[in-house]
Amino acid sequence: MNDKPVLDIEGLKARLLAHRDELLQEAADTAGERETVELDQARVGRLSRMDAMQAQAMSVELQRRRELELRRIADALKRIAEGDYGYCLTCGEAIDPRRLEIEPTSPQCIRCASRSELDR
Repeated sequence: MNDKPVLDIEGLKARLLAHRDELLQEAADTAGERETVELDQARVGRLSRMDAMQAQAMSVELQRRRELELRRIADALKRIAEGDYGYCLTCGEAIDPRRLEIEPTSPQCIRCASRSELDR
């Protein structure tokens, strides 16, 4: 009996595309939150401006993280298109399908990912 999980590339591709669409929609919905904070003293007080600046900084950081995840998704979709998806970019071995089910953008097997974390 073979207990090795099978890699569902089409299902993972659909998840990647759906997640990409969600991230793009979130980016569009929150674009105004990343705009420069106006310092109009007649409209808001000093603490309100500080709160607005902090909220703007948090929104900018969230967008940076979204863009990083979008790059990871694009890389994974490229690997799918080229037929390289599911193989570790470091050692070339197959990535456990259970790992890809949890994190479909994973470019490395757990062994190589663990090694690169230790090297940091």
